[in-house]
Amino acid sequence: MKKTLLLLSVLFTIGLNAQITDCSELFISEYIEGPANNNAIEIYNPTNASINLTGYSINRYGNGATTGPDTWPLSGNLASGQAIAIGNGQLDSIWVSTYWSVPVDPVFYAACDLHGSGIYPTPFYFNGDDAMTLEKNGIPIDIFGKVGEDPGGAWTDDASAGYTDANGGTWWTKRQTLVRKASIKKGVTTNPILFNPTLEYDSLPDATYTGMGSHTCDCSNASSINENTSISYVMYPNPVNSGGSVAVNANTKVKSIVVINILGEQIRFNNTINTTGFAKGTYIITIEFADGRFAKNKLIVE
Repeated sequence: MKKTLLLLSVLFTIGLNAQITDCSELFISEYIEGPANNNAIEIYNPTNASINLTGYSINRYGNGATTGPDTWPLSGNLASGQAIAIGNGQLDSIWVSTYWSVPVDPVFYAACDLHGSGIYPTPFYFNGDDAMTLEKNGIPIDIFGKVGEDPGGAWTDDASAGYTDANGGTWWTKRQTLVRKASIKKGVTTNPILFNPTLEYDSLPDATYTGMGSHTCDCSNASSINENTSISYVMYPNPVNSGGSVAVNANTKVKSIVVINILGEQIRFNNTINTTGFAKGTYIITIEFADGRFAKNKLIVE
């Protein structure tokens, strides 16, 4: 137990030492925990440059866990001043241990910019009492909730209970849409002693999806400087096993994807890359979007 607590302390203190300054790094801009499995996390780029998402991940530390989170690695590009909402992609009822898990509804699904696999477990099966993190190369750059604490049903607005629901406070992290206040310019890098969701988030009614995919922030750096050349998209999964599929999702229609193999040959796909027959290694891909813009990235086949 002492070793576990020491590891947790080191992990969530490193972020503080990174000295993230205002408007210099991605952060969580919206949290949606809705009916059924209508769950999503929105991330925002407050900087004045596009950010390559390779090495970033969204993680769920469920029910007070301190290790072994469900992880959803990100790969792709997030343009300056843009936000992407990534939601649970479960479209069918699935059997989870002892019950049938209800799929997301079409309105929520359409409101998401991108979707997780929908295969349980993923980070997007959070239910109000799970800590969520945005991490870069395994180091937290933003923390929602308190890693290592199970607040009960949810974190609340009740200071007398340490913002848990021990005294029956109003739930803030279950059946709520929370939007980061415009005055917040960076993420939480140190695991909080107490997580008070009212400090940095505004609460909207349950099942509010209208603001997903955009965010208002006081960062003056975020602008449309790269609007004409940069585009936001996500590849998942990456790395991928040989014989698997990689989806490329963007808020602009993907026209085609070209993969250059180790022989220099070009293989063309639509918006899903099938790696059947691919040898292990790194491949260069070029994505052409319907509006004429292009993006390049690396695909790793394991």
